[in-house]
Amino acid sequence: MIDGVDVSPRRQIVDERGKIMHMLRSDDPEFDRFGEVYFSVVNPGAIKAWHLHTRMRLRYACVHGLIKLVLYDAREGSPTRGELMELFLGPEAYSLVGIPVGVWNGFKGVATHPSIVCNCATLAHDPDEIQRLPHDSATIPYDWMIKHG
Repeated sequence: MIDGVDVSPRRQIVDERGKIMHMLRSDDPEFDRFGEVYFSVVNPGAIKAWHLHTRMRLRYACVHGLIKLVLYDAREGSPTRGELMELFLGPEAYSLVGIPVGVWNGFKGVATHPSIVCNCATLAHDPDEIQRLPHDSATIPYDWMIKHG
C-alpha cells in the first residue's frame, strides 16, 4: 500500500428496480473538501496515464465497467517512494480510492465496453497544477500489458 492512499469499500443498495451506489458524503471520514466532480469514460483497452496533481487530492470510484488503476509513489521523503500499487475497480469491486497529492496515477479500461470513473476532487480543475507523462514513460516502471497467471 502506498502511504496516504486509502481504499474504502462503498455501499450499494440493490432492489428489483436497480441500485444506489454510495460514493462520498460530507460526513464520511474520507471527505477532505469539495472542489469538483467529474466523470471520465475510458474505452476498452484504452489507457489514461500518467498524471499527478501538485495540490489536488483525487477520490476515484468506478461506477460502470471495470478499470485497472495503477499508482506510483515518486514523492521525495515518502516511506513508500518507488512503490507501485495496482487495483481493479468496478461495481463488483466497488470502492472509493483516495489518491494523495504527488502520486502518479492512471487507469486502463479492462471491460468489454466503456467504463465510467467518477472523481470527487478536492479542487476545481487547474491545468497549472497537473503534471503528465505518456503511459509508456520509462520514468515509471510499469507495463500496462495483460499479466497472465
